[in-house]
Amino acid sequence: MKSKLILGFLFCFALTFIGKAQETQHFSKLEIGKKAKKNIDSKDSTAVIHIDTLVMKDNSTLSFYGKKNVKITIGYAEIGNKATFYGTDGKNNGANFDIHVNFQKLGSLYIIAKGDDAFNGTKTFPNGNGGKVKVTLATGSIKPQATDKKSPNYIYADVVAGGRAVNANTDLRNIYDRIKTAPTGLRGLPQGQIYSGSAGTEGSFELISTQ
Repeated sequence: MKSKLILGFLFCFALTFIGKAQETQHFSKLEIGKKAKKNIDSKDSTAVIHIDTLVMKDNSTLSFYGKKNVKITIGYAEIGNKATFYGTDGKNNGANFDIHVNFQKLGSLYIIAKGDDAFNGTKTFPNGNGGKVKVTLATGSIKPQATDKKSPNYIYADVVAGGRAVNANTDLRNIYDRIKTAPTGLRGLPQGQIYSGSAGTEGSFELISTQ
């Protein structure tokens, strides 16, 4: 009987955890002013967002920190020029974006899900991977173009891998300098670790029209 009670408790706890992980944040209207930044915060590594109306003015940013996956549904979107979605898991990897959107005004939108570089000699993570970005257009949405950034309706996803621009000689010099100046040798490096110069993995970008 005792074992059955324990199993029942664990099952209920698991259901509660799953329910929280899939909890949707709902915004009836989210407006981000010119050059302003809005960070969507949640405790989980996956963010599930539903926005009835999204208005982003020029050079505004909607960001997601510490998120491995970002799922956004936008019923109506007015996007100014050089607006940005930004997502990172906090470990040098770009977030995976799954965006369902109805664009009714679109100047230019940049989705930044790139991998970041590792920095030997500081507390860090390996070179990061670019995120997987998928944008699905609702029926009646403006169809973005990805060829001319100076023209309206432009969309771009930065999903490059981290570590591509790392200079091996500079990286090694930083490591040697850190070891030489640290009285504890390798312990002078973060967690005693040295990361390889291998680049991360390139992400992907997919634009899907349902029309």
